[in-house]
Amino acid sequence: MVTAVVLVLPALRRIVRNLTLPLAYTSLIREQAHEKHLDPALIAAVIFAETKFDPRTSTTGALGLMQIEPATAEFLAHRSGGTSFAIADLDSPAINIRYGSYYLRYLLDRYGGDETLALAAYNGGETNVDAWLARAHTAGVPFTISSIPFAQTRAYVTRVERAQVSYRKQYGL
Repeated sequence: MVTAVVLVLPALRRIVRNLTLPLAYTSLIREQAHEKHLDPALIAAVIFAETKFDPRTSTTGALGLMQIEPATAEFLAHRSGGTSFAIADLDSPAINIRYGSYYLRYLLDRYGGDETLALAAYNGGETNVDAWLARAHTAGVPFTISSIPFAQTRAYVTRVERAQVSYRKQYGL
C-alpha cells in the first residue's frame, strides 16, 4: 500500500500542477525570453493570465495565447520591422509569443524596467498608465498596484506577478 502511494503521489502532483498551472510551448517561451532579455516565467505568467494556454479570441478582439489586439499587432509589426504581417498570423503560437514578448520588452523599456507598470499597460493600455502616472506625480505620491483605478487591471497585475513566482518555483523557469 505504501509503495503504491509513493509511486502514485508524484504523478498526482504533476496532474494537479498541469491543471492549476498549465505550461506549454516551453522552448518558444525560453527562446523569446533569451532573445528579448525577459524572464521566461514572466512570459509564461502573462500567457497564463491571458488564456491559461488555451488560445481564443477575447470579447475585445484580442487574439492568441498572449491576447494581442489587432491594432497592437500592427504597431508591433511595423516597429519590429515585419514586412508581411496578417492578423491571422496571431493564431500561430510562435508568432503570438514572439509579438507578445516583443511587446513586453517594449513596455518594460518604456517604463524603466518597472514590471508593475509594464503589466498594467499590457492589460489597461499605455495611455491609461501614462495618465495614472501623471496623476500620482502631480499628487506627489508613488505609483503602486493599489493606485491602479481599474479593478480588472489591478487584479491582472497581481495574478501575473503571483503566477510568475509559481512558474519559477514549479517549473524552474
